[in-house]
Amino acid sequence: MLKPRIFSGVQPSGNLHIGNYLGAITQFVALQNNYDCIFCVVDLHAITVLQDPDSLRKRIIEVARLFLTAGIDPKKSIIFQQSDVPAHAELSWILNTVARMSDLKKMTQFKDKSGREEANVSAGLFAYPVLMAADILLYETEVVPVGDDQVQHVELTRDLAKRFNHQFKETLTIPKAKILKSGARIMGLDDPTKKMSKSAESEYSRIELLDEPSVAMKKIMRATTDSGSEVKYDYKNKPGISNLLTIHSLLSGKDIKTLEKEFVNKGYGDFKKAVANEVKLFLTKFQAKYNEIDDIDARKILDDGAKRARPIAKKTLKKVKEEIGLN
Repeated sequence: MLKPRIFSGVQPSGNLHIGNYLGAITQFVALQNNYDCIFCVVDLHAITVLQDPDSLRKRIIEVARLFLTAGIDPKKSIIFQQSDVPAHAELSWILNTVARMSDLKKMTQFKDKSGREEANVSAGLFAYPVLMAADILLYETEVVPVGDDQVQHVELTRDLAKRFNHQFKETLTIPKAKILKSGARIMGLDDPTKKMSKSAESEYSRIELLDEPSVAMKKIMRATTDSGSEVKYDYKNKPGISNLLTIHSLLSGKDIKTLEKEFVNKGYGDFKKAVANEVKLFLTKFQAKYNEIDDIDARKILDDGAKRARPIAKKTLKKVKEEIGLN
């Protein structure tokens, strides 16, 4: 039996952090066993905000190497660079003619990213959920693994596909969201009420996967904690300690109840040192594997992945263009 297909993408903007790794990438690795997986470095999404060209080129390769280090296997999954498959941009334009301004004005992430400068941001940032829909729909994707903050984008994708199918005929596959484990949601070290983010202003808000381990330890020691001294998971009243417990648990493999017992009658200082050591151990091992993969090998895997992705994308685009009269 054919496995259901999954599509997911990671932007090469900013540096990937342990929130990306623990919240998404590790779960991508597990999905390879039961799904036909396509993973994309979504560089066209990255340029919705201004990027330094040299940094962007570097980060595209960096994301590919991080995928491989985490355990995404190019023999099991397709890994490719979005702009190497022109059908993404072409289907995005077609779907822009199906999307409505009212659809895009509802997107909360646009409001968050544009802030008070909404009138001055690029049209690309406003329309990027349509490009995301094109990414998904090109591959007859059945399942989209997302965090709860991305469900809205999958719902827009479903709406656009249904609208297209209604206006023409059943052409596009309607995907479903697969919510990634909520327990893997990692929050900012400086503000544990907000999700850890690549774009956060302070570098002390996150542990980047390529941070020097000693630097990462200092970030943990500076992390915001809460009133009191009890090491207990209680996100409502102790978001800082709860976040650090989650990080420790996911890196060490110990469940949170075990950790709570381990740190009974111990203060926050001892606990943070333990978390810092777990982070150091993880980064040291992870970066050793990362450094075994060179840029040339990563580039070849992206190029090979694009060769495998193009025929799948081309098939869907051909059907869409035939339906609307462009072929």
